[in-house]
Amino acid sequence: MQFLLLSRAASTRRISELPCRLSGTKNHHFAKLRFHDFQRGSATDMAKTVQQKARSYTVNLYGKQREVRAYSRVVMLKTLKRPVQVVWVFRRTQWIALFTTDLSLSVTQIIEYYGARWKIESGFKELKQDIGSQKSQCRNAQAVTNHLNFCMMATTLTWIYADRLKTDPERRHKVKGRASFAFSDIRRIIAEAALDPDFERVCSKYSSSPVNSVVAVLLRMVA
Repeated sequence: MQFLLLSRAASTRRISELPCRLSGTKNHHFAKLRFHDFQRGSATDMAKTVQQKARSYTVNLYGKQREVRAYSRVVMLKTLKRPVQVVWVFRRTQWIALFTTDLSLSVTQIIEYYGARWKIESGFKELKQDIGSQKSQCRNAQAVTNHLNFCMMATTLTWIYADRLKTDPERRHKVKGRASFAFSDIRRIIAEAALDPDFERVCSKYSSSPVNSVVAVLLRMVA
């Protein structure tokens, strides 16, 4: 089974050109060439060199069409001992280098796949830290599974609540360049509403369980 990698390259990652026979060298001379004979410096050094060669690409990131400037190149990484495709993505004053062992991917695909991967990481953070799945002290396998399912249910209901809000909540912790609200902002609104004396008036109790409701389905899953 073959595994393909897609990750962010460290700024200090050493990059080399693909080994090729130099003009005028014989086979036994080529065999003696080492990795450092083809070195071109770190990812940072290469970024300064290729920035002027970057092209504009339209990518779908975080639900929006965005314009980015990027440059792609197939190079050799010493740690993996195989060719990889490195994509330098330039934004205003910052840049990142992404690399993948799948040489068939386009520049747009690499950027979009990495963007989707980051959203997955954010989802894990919400589940583990904000909801508290990592704080479980259960030792029984079934209890751990139930705790995780309840955490997933809480996360799902939080986002359903956020989707039904008429106006976007104000972001509590301001971040430059980000206007959207965070998961913690929704949790804060739900906590304030639940502690409100009029909570039962706004969200009245059911005399019987609603049929085919989302809550009923999720509760059956974690029962």
